Amino acid sequence: MLILAGTPIGRADDASPRLRELLGSAPVVAAEDTRRLKRLAADLDVQVTGRIVSYFEGNERERTPELVAALVDGDDVLLVTDAGMPSVSDPGYRLVDAALAAGVVVTAVPGPSAVLTALALSGLPVDRFTFEGFVPRKQGERLRALQSLADERRTMVFFESPHRTRTTLAAMAQVLGHDRPAALCRELTKTYEEVVRDGLAALVDWVDAQEHGVRGEVTLVVAGAEDPAVELDADAIRARVRAVEAEGASRKDAIAQVVAETGLRKRVVYEAAHS
Repeated sequence: MLILAGTPIGRADDASPRLRELLGSAPVVAAEDTRRLKRLAADLDVQVTGRIVSYFEGNERERTPELVAALVDGDDVLLVTDAGMPSVSDPGYRLVDAALAAGVVVTAVPGPSAVLTALALSGLPVDRFTFEGFVPRKQGERLRALQSLADERRTMVFFESPHRTRTTLAAMAQVLGHDRPAALCRELTKTYEEVVRDGLAALVDWVDAQEHGVRGEVTLVVAGAEDPAVELDADAIRARVRAVEAEGASRKDAIAQVVAETGLRKRVVYEAAHS
């Protein structure tokens, strides 16, 4: 069995009892950083008795077949990363894919999540959200990626490194709007946890005001785009649907296009089109 285990994102005592048990009993423990694994085990007063295997971005292609072979031979493999859940912007997906292809059972031990913790603390809508990971490092790619999200209405969650936080916030302000509400979350669950809530441009100013820059692990939460303020009566909606149909679209596709253009509920457009 391949077991994906969520590890603490800050405080070691956030570790679950099941994680403690598996660290001490799993025949094979694959770790993103073996030194951090040993430090976590020491903090939890657990002795790792199984074989420890280094498994990180630089070697996961080569190590995956070795771990799959161990799984097929009957050994349980516990996969842990530096913090949080494997595969979420961390190594893991390649091994999961290969294990499933080999017919191996894959399960998980839930644990702390920087994505959900930041989202809950942000003060922004949490009913619908999207996780975007790290934005591209190159300026052109970064701007294009953000432009593709300009009309995203769900709350967006990003990871970022401390030294790139200002650059990313400035790009977000440029593309998404200076006043777009956001939250900068750093060192979540740790001693110096801090959540700064403001518009994107104001967060850039906040970063500039920090004497030593931004420190620690950073998660950015950004509000989605506001629903378009469109007020159309039934006649106007019907006329627009007919115009799209006249361009060759089916009634169904025309209704879908008008819904996308106006942000109105599909039921409203449908009823207007058929009235």
